[in-house]
Amino acid sequence: MALPWHLYLMASLYILAGLNHFRVPRLYARMIPPSLPAPKLLNILSGAAEVILGILLCIPQFSHIAAWGLIILLVAVFPANIYMYTNDKAGMGLPKWVLLLRLPLQLALIYWAWLYT
Repeated sequence: MALPWHLYLMASLYILAGLNHFRVPRLYARMIPPSLPAPKLLNILSGAAEVILGILLCIPQFSHIAAWGLIILLVAVFPANIYMYTNDKAGMGLPKWVLLLRLPLQLALIYWAWLYT
């Protein structure tokens, strides 16, 4: 069974985003709320999860499991998006309106992953 092109697009986005966690780890560690422990480790774990789940999306036998994994991951990292909006240092200098748009975008990404569950 061939997978739809938009599933490969989603997989590519997560793989690239996950690899970026390792390319510029300080950027991602800064987004993690200080109430959470070990930001460096959380960055590594979330980046690795994005890469692994992105790869699994491309394997028909695992794509539905990967989609559920991405939903869980997106819910788990949502506090970082809120923290970015409420903390100027974590917001990386992005305009507040861009950071605000990230919040409903997260819901759209959850919905996109849900389509493959």
